[in-house]
Amino acid sequence: MYANPRKTTSTRQLGQVDIDGLLEAVLKIPKEIWEEENASKPNRFDALDKTEHIVFRFVNRLNDWRESHDRPQWAEWRERLEPVLAAATRPYGYARGQFPRIMLAKMAPGGVIHPHKDASPSATWPHKIHLPLQTNPRVGFYIEPRTYHFPVGGAVEVNNLGVHAVKNEGDSDRIHLIFEFFDPDQPSWLDGA
Repeated sequence: MYANPRKTTSTRQLGQVDIDGLLEAVLKIPKEIWEEENASKPNRFDALDKTEHIVFRFVNRLNDWRESHDRPQWAEWRERLEPVLAAATRPYGYARGQFPRIMLAKMAPGGVIHPHKDASPSATWPHKIHLPLQTNPRVGFYIEPRTYHFPVGGAVEVNNLGVHAVKNEGDSDRIHLIFEFFDPDQPSWLDGA
C-alpha cells in the first residue's frame, strides 16, 4: 500500500472560495438534522470524539476510494456544493476529478479531534481538503509538527496520513466542509502501478 505521491506532506493552500450562499444554508440546518445525520454517519472513529457530521458521500469500502455512494442529504445539497467543490479543486487541473467523501463537520466550543492518522487504505490516495465555513481565532489544526489556523473560505489540503488533531478553544462552533478528491486517470497501487 502506497501513498499518492501527489498528496501534500503538510498543507497545500488552494485559494479562497466563495462560500457565502453555502454558509447561509449551513447555518440554517436545524439541530435535529445535525443530530439525526450524526447518529447515522458511517465515519464513526474514536478520534473524532463529539464532532458532529452530515455525510453527503462516502466510500463503499474502507479499503478502496474508487467506489462511493450518495447519502440521503446529497440530493438536497448537491446544487449548492458542486460549484464550491469545483472552485476549491480547480488548482489540481484533473480532467475527471472525483469526490469519494464529502461531509460537513461541526465542532462545538471545547471540542477536540484527538491525534491520529487516517489509517484506512481508502485514505491513502485522495487529497483530503478542508474548507472552513465558520471558525474562530482559537481553533488550532495540528499537523505534525506545527499548529495552523485556517481562515474562513480558504480551501486547504491537509496531510491526513501524518499525525493530525484539532482543538476548538474558542466560544463558537467550528464548521468545515471536508472532502476527498482524486484523479481517476492517475494509476494507483490498486491498479498495480
